Amino acid sequence: MSLKHVYLLFCVVGAALPLSQFVPWLMVNGADLPLFFEHLLVNQISRFFVFDVVVSALVLLIFIVVEGKRLAIKNHWLAALATLCVGVSLGLPLFLYLRQLTLDKQQQAS
Repeated sequence: MSLKHVYLLFCVVGAALPLSQFVPWLMVNGADLPLFFEHLLVNQISRFFVFDVVVSALVLLIFIVVEGKRLAIKNHWLAALATLCVGVSLGLPLFLYLRQLTLDKQQQAS
């Protein structure tokens, strides 16, 4: 299995696991943002994870923009969108997949 296939596998897992928790919550509670943040920030442990993920997402977004431009990665904006819509668990493996596709093409061309 190639590295790009491993990244694709993690895209599936990285989307499925978080959404398996969020979609049922959304079906029960709707788009109730105050309740969402109340549940999200309920205690110090949940805030620990929220802060960790937010910082990671910000770093990832910067990496996507900088590395995407540097390597001229096609559609790198999709990884930024995936990060904002689902999270780092999808955005990072998607960007690494797109990056690996670009690196593979560059290697084949040389």
